[in-house]
Formats: sequence, C-alpha cells, structure tokens
Amino acid sequence: MAPRFRIGIDLGGTKIEGAAVDGSGAVVVRRRVATPRGSYPATLEAMVALVGEIEIAIGNTASVGLGMPGAISPITGLVKNANSTWLIGRPLQQDFETKLGRPVRLANDANCFALSEATVGAAATIGIVFGVILGTGVGGGIVIGGRLVVGANAIAGEWGHNQLPWPTPEEAPGPPCYCGRTGCIQTFLSGPALAADHHRHTGRRLTGLEIADLAGRGDAGCSATLRRYADRLARGLAAVINLIDPDAIVLGAGFPASRCSTGRSPFCGRHIFSDHVVTRLLPPVHGDSSGVRGAASLWRPDEEW
Repeated sequence: MAPRFRIGIDLGGTKIEGAAVDGSGAVVVRRRVATPRGSYPATLEAMVALVGEIEIAIGNTASVGLGMPGAISPITGLVKNANSTWLIGRPLQQDFETKLGRPVRLANDANCFALSEATVGAAATIGIVFGVILGTGVGGGIVIGGRLVVGANAIAGEWGHNQLPWPTPEEAPGPPCYCGRTGCIQTFLSGPALAADHHRHTGRRLTGLEIADLAGRGDAGCSATLRRYADRLARGLAAVINLIDPDAIVLGAGFPASRCSTGRSPFCGRHIFSDHVVTRLLPPVHGDSSGVRGAASLWRPDEEW
C-alpha cells in the first residue's frame, strides 16, 4: 500500500511553508514561498499552488491542514484577529476548500506550533505547555495533557493582545496596534516591533537579525535594544505563568527565541507570584517545521477526508 501522507501549510506574514508528513511522522517534502502581502486572492492561490507542488513531489493527493494567523470566528465563519490583516473578514476555509476540492482543517498557527511541540517535540512528556510564536506577530497556544485548548471564543493563548505587563513610563501608552489598542505585547515583541524599537532609540533601521549580529560584535545600541527586548519578554511570560502556570514554555524558532537562554526560568522570577519558579523554557525540537507539523496533525494518519 502506498504511504499515507498528510500536508501541513503554515501561513505566515512573510512566508508560506508547506510540508508532507508520512505515516511515521517524518517530513518527506518541504517547500516555502513568499507570502503575497496585502492580497487575499494571491495568498489563496499561493497556498493552492504549494499544495499542488507538494502533491506532485509525493505522487499522491493528501489531507490538508492549515495553520493560519488569527482564527475562524465560531459565529461568522470568517477570519478574525489576524495580524495579516488582508485575511480578516474573509471566508478562508470555504475558499481554500473550494479551490482544492476537498475538506481542509484550519487552526491558529501558534496552536499548531504548540500542538507539535507538546506531542512530538520538546515538551512531549510535559503536562501543561505554552507554545510561543515570536515572528511577524506574537501568538501563543496552550496544550494540556496532549490536547489543544481552543477556548469558547477561539482565542485561548492569545497573549499578544494583552497590554505589556508592568510598563515603564517610557512604554506607556505604547505603540499603536492593528487591533485598535495601544501597548499590546505584540507591539513590543514581534519582529517588526523589535526593529521599530531600535529605530526609535538609535535612528538606525535594521532587521532583527542585523541587530543580533551587531550586538554580538559589541555594538552598544544593538545590545541595549536586545536588553530591552529580553526584559519585555520576561514580563510578558511572567504574566502567562501567573495565569496558567505551565510546566514548560516552548519558544518558537526565529530571531528573538534563538537569542533567549533556555532551561529554568529565573529570568522572569521577580514578576511571578511564587516563592520558586520551576517552569522550563525550551527551544523547539522541530525548529521552524513545528508549525507545518502541527497543521498536518490536524488530521490523523488513518483518517478519511
């Protein structure tokens, strides 16, 4: 019998990644394209083309799971809360299914990441897991006992749109967010927010990777930017620990996560309502493939579609 494949698509703000996972859980084909920013039709077509390219490579059709920014509203069936704002208000699931001619399962991208790392990744044997996405946007997912927590409003884990905890006078009221509020965690901890913070303080326009590289070479301004970022990340995660008290936090691959130390988490202990902090801070096992693995796992290997 031919191997049973599942395809996962990870729709990000700058890239769309797709992968085919076989019955053993191994990624056998992986492709990546740039996200057509600002265009819903072009984004939809890019995902359809990516599925087609992967299916040609594996020589078969497959189930498709999509990890997306934001969520599908349980009330309207339309996209809500996406930092890729051109998706908001669109019938993404319906349109993607129509284009592919088959059912598609969708979940928040951070939820897909958290599910992957909590089941076959860094936190596979751990009870309560909080998975963190730090990229174009800031997202989070909660997995308890291997089961994803979605929530009544499909917003469980969305820490990025709470206000940055314990803001300093300089940080209040904070930068404007696309959600209509100011001072959201996302406006301080996303990749674009890191670059914007550096520009505000130094007048220099650099990417996150450039900031990290120059900090490693002793650049004082870049080093200060990373210290501010680390302090804000610590406060944001401290509030998460105070609320759900996870056994582990898995930081998504990407620039900010790669620069954070891992292990136990005394880095945010002074903000946590406990005499001792044992929450583990872990890097992802599957790196930037965690999102597509989680999306693919929205279907069971033996499940019909």
